[in-house]
Amino acid sequence: MIGIIGGLGPLAGIDIVRKIIEESNAENDQGHLPVLLSSQPNRIANRVDYLLGLEPKNPGIAIAEIALELEQAGASVIGMPSNTAHTSPIFDAVLGELNSRGSQIKFLHMVEEVANYINEEYQGKSVGVLVTNGTKNNGLYKNIFNTKGIPYIDTNENLQSKIHEAIYDKTYGLKHVSSPVTNRAHDALVAAIQELKGQGAELIVMGCTDIPLALREKSYYGILVLDPNRILARALIKAENPEKLKVELH
Repeated sequence: MIGIIGGLGPLAGIDIVRKIIEESNAENDQGHLPVLLSSQPNRIANRVDYLLGLEPKNPGIAIAEIALELEQAGASVIGMPSNTAHTSPIFDAVLGELNSRGSQIKFLHMVEEVANYINEEYQGKSVGVLVTNGTKNNGLYKNIFNTKGIPYIDTNENLQSKIHEAIYDKTYGLKHVSSPVTNRAHDALVAAIQELKGQGAELIVMGCTDIPLALREKSYYGILVLDPNRILARALIKAENPEKLKVELH
């Protein structure tokens, strides 16, 4: 069974379950893989606040506790639709807690899966990433991409501020107004893609799981936009039962 740690934010958990269904080979209801979503945002501290030093409690401990609950319920592989929660200070705490508790669960790393996918399908292309300040400041994508040999196009301070505000601004950001998404948040993210393209980006990664709520097209300004939630969904299916994974159509 596939386990999903949701609530980071809540719609991202629902989104990845939908994408697991979409990416699965199944002729009927019974042919789909079992998936258990645990969405308990009340238990997990704010990831960005923790990385910025505004939250003392490491969210990784609560994430590990939920992972153990999923394992006890029968999950053999787990995915977590949150980019920021995969930064080293948080994800290392998750793995450390699981190891100390004797867990045997396979916990996929979203950003590692994205990097592997890019190297398999788009090797050598320069990549721009839309992320929160916490994810950028921690160097999550930049460090992993550098390790994997993926050319990384960085955002300057002004552009990064606009991306972060499109996600977190209390009047129009995706974390606060997501159903429907505001035009201001959508337009800011599309403009960011255009600016990154001007800096040489050949691919864009939506490095916050709330961004696919706003950017629903496969490409903007002729540049392909990759969805880590869909990439992780496919990796989870492959880990659980490779025969259930649909052939990807480009």
